Amino acid sequence: MKMLFRIFAISSLTAFAAWAQNPAPAPDLAPGAAGSAGASRPALPTLWVAGDSTAARGRGPTQQGWAVPLADYFDLTKVNVVNRARGGRSSRTFISEGWWDQLLAEVKKDDVVLIQFGHNDGGAINDEPPPPLRARGSLPGLGEEQRTIENVITKKTEVVHTFGWYLRKMIADVKAKGAAPIVLSLTLRNRWEHGRIERGSGRYGIWSFDVAKYAAVPFIDLTNQLADTFDLLGEDKVKELYPQDHTHFNLAGADLHAERVVAGLKGLRPSPLAGALSSKGLAVVADSFAWLRLPSAAKPALPSLFLVGDSTVRTGRGDGGGGQWGWGEYLPNYFDLARLNVVNRAVGGTGVRTFLDTGYWAAITAKLKPGDFVMIQFGHNDNGARAPLKGIGDEREERVNPATKARGPMHTWGWYLRQYIREARAKGATPIICSLIPRKIWKEGKIARTADSHADWARSIAQAEGVAFVDLHELIARRYDEIGPEKVNAFFADERVHTSAAGAEFNVVSVVTGLQVLAKNPLATYLRAKE
Repeated sequence: MKMLFRIFAISSLTAFAAWAQNPAPAPDLAPGAAGSAGASRPALPTLWVAGDSTAARGRGPTQQGWAVPLADYFDLTKVNVVNRARGGRSSRTFISEGWWDQLLAEVKKDDVVLIQFGHNDGGAINDEPPPPLRARGSLPGLGEEQRTIENVITKKTEVVHTFGWYLRKMIADVKAKGAAPIVLSLTLRNRWEHGRIERGSGRYGIWSFDVAKYAAVPFIDLTNQLADTFDLLGEDKVKELYPQDHTHFNLAGADLHAERVVAGLKGLRPSPLAGALSSKGLAVVADSFAWLRLPSAAKPALPSLFLVGDSTVRTGRGDGGGGQWGWGEYLPNYFDLARLNVVNRAVGGTGVRTFLDTGYWAAITAKLKPGDFVMIQFGHNDNGARAPLKGIGDEREERVNPATKARGPMHTWGWYLRQYIREARAKGATPIICSLIPRKIWKEGKIARTADSHADWARSIAQAEGVAFVDLHELIARRYDEIGPEKVNAFFADERVHTSAAGAEFNVVSVVTGLQVLAKNPLATYLRAKE
């Protein structure tokens, strides 16, 4: 069940081994790279890169940005690859110095623009002498705050905005040209603690994710993709990729980063420029998680509550597509996020077995640490061809797995749920089981309950394993019964399964209530005080 999660890491390890055996010389500028006139074939679509020194052309083999080898992954008779990244720039100075306007002037309909900033945004807003003077920092966060300064370098008045404001401007500008913006999280810094590499610089990766989410544009989580690979490589091997400092990598490191960018692009739905890949690009294994825009812990040092489940917990990409929202998107409002991360990793269309088979669970267990929590809700998709055997016993049958096409043992619904519980505990995390939310099916004036099915099975497994159980099925059904069909209708974005924003907010109250009435609520200390 962990095989799919490891595929992308294995492909990156293979690429590293190839570089180690036969290192290539540093290439010249990629076609259309920073300093060139622009797209070499204006009639073709263009892939643009806006970023800092981690993407820009470097000083040679010992320092190279990932957007230089990126061109090798594309057929340049079908697409232009134009690297406009500039060393030392932040989201603010890339705009204020005019680099963004220069790029934007050449962007045309159906182009793709990759946007990646953050490494330099944490610097000073306005430096004090003595040199070096940079005055390149943006205000932290995503809001509309601003600060007026007399820029120590330009000697002009400047209004400085938040990191989120600058990213939103870039996204809006690209959309206005009829092109597609894609936001990337930061490249990695070679800093390690307890055998694991640092995942990002400050909160800029999380802020990039949030901006992409609320702008409803694709997001490529380059940070965590590479971190998973580098953790497998180990500190000594990764050090070979960063010969100069902890931020800038050599050509081999640049190529690994470029390969992960391509994996992310291939994993989007629809995948932009899929028909314009070179043989090298076609060989890259797509990041099957990329299109989902799944979140990561905002503050990795804190304990995290991971949400596991189907589209009633997190629909689509978690941005309200089709007016549908899962209750998991509203759960963070009830917790002290200064003390606990709430990470909604539910995936629509999955069931208790398929969430395992497709690698989504393995991606979570790789991040679990002692003190974390996992809240699990399944049942809506555990029927038909995707269904495991009924019940909670130890029965098994040999069947062809629809996901893997391989023949192997098929277990009961309860058997799979026990795997989540036991694997979470093995990582030092605390599992919490929820029954599935009810569907909008009325019978004799009340919401229909399931009998001898997933809700009852979830309760039985939780009791047998000594795990906290939140009976969402019954808690929500009772509240629906109280308010009646007319009001409940407004809580659904489709016929009977997926809730609207109002419905998700209504249902999450039952989640919190279900936790609060537990004899031993494992999350009690993290819940926000009632206002």
